[in-house]
Amino acid sequence: MKDLLKRVTRGGEAAFPKDEFDLRIKALKKLLAANDIDLYLTSGAENIFYLCGQQTPGYYTFQCLAVPVRGRPFLVLRGLEAFNARANTYLSSIVGYADDANPAEAVAEVVVSRGYKGKRIAVDRNAWFLTVNLHERLKRKLGRSVDGSGLVEGLRRVKSSRELAAMARAGRINDAGMAAGLEATRVGATENDVAAAIMQASIAAGSEYVGMEPFVSSGPRSGHPHSTWRRRRLRGRDIVILETAGCFQRYHAALFRTVALGRVPARARSMYAVCREALDAGLAEMKPGNTCASVHQAVQAVIDDHGESAGYRKRTGYSLGVSFAPDWGEGNILSLYRGVDVALEPGMVFHMPITLREYAKFTLAVSESVVITARGHKTLSRIPRELVEG
Repeated sequence: MKDLLKRVTRGGEAAFPKDEFDLRIKALKKLLAANDIDLYLTSGAENIFYLCGQQTPGYYTFQCLAVPVRGRPFLVLRGLEAFNARANTYLSSIVGYADDANPAEAVAEVVVSRGYKGKRIAVDRNAWFLTVNLHERLKRKLGRSVDGSGLVEGLRRVKSSRELAAMARAGRINDAGMAAGLEATRVGATENDVAAAIMQASIAAGSEYVGMEPFVSSGPRSGHPHSTWRRRRLRGRDIVILETAGCFQRYHAALFRTVALGRVPARARSMYAVCREALDAGLAEMKPGNTCASVHQAVQAVIDDHGESAGYRKRTGYSLGVSFAPDWGEGNILSLYRGVDVALEPGMVFHMPITLREYAKFTLAVSESVVITARGHKTLSRIPRELVEG
């Protein structure tokens, strides 16, 4: 395997230069030292990518990045994925396990062989694919561990200039997909036609596979949260909602827009006006020093003042950045919601989807992906926010 791996240039397909990942590892090691942790283990695809650049659609097989407080990180993953890891990272230590091996046993064997058994080990317990069985087996092999959840997520809140550039590119890519979707939303087309137009245009514009499929929902189906295309043919007087994302170097930008086909019901038009007003109120709060909760409160106040509270049963937004399926957001890191009294800082990025629903009838929605800047904020889309009438 080692000889075969030499055919692949180390870091040849890395998302960023080596110094970007070195800075991230250095910041994590500082946290490990402050918390008296000898070794940090994460199996989360997003955290692994953030720390070393490893990315693969095959992350459904267990992979684990180990970062010691002193020394170099090492990666343990399915042997077949070692080639991706060699191309996408600058790691000097990549260990592949066979398909008939137990992944937790493979990780434990490497950790023990490097002298960490009995040391203070922190395990990222929030990772998607750290099953109960795998975690229990790791505990049996390595002994007692501490919870390392949130250590890397805290570092991911504020984006570097390279990350922001990638997200700006994702925003332009997503605009191409959204524009194509809006153009395809016509009476007689199907939801599938619209979804296909979105995906074709965004991929043609440079998108990688996204963390979640676009949402295309029409007529009464649009009144069901998180419903998406299912072959329905668009009709006159339908309300159609499109929520899309673009991805560049695993960084995402997202967007919501609404189309009204034919004569717009007065109720829908008034609801959309409230969505616009609420979004504007939220954007006005998006500046350094204000909190995630204060943004939500500004939006909620507009909705409450208009008597639309029953149709808005959710948070106002969530952080954006590195994502793999099943989500394009970083909602496990920060939410724009009540009780989240985290101050906004330059370099934070959020998606703000403002949606009002007549459940099982229709949804009106508008959103922006927003970067916090030193003076306030900027948005990542150039698509107009008006209700599209077709």
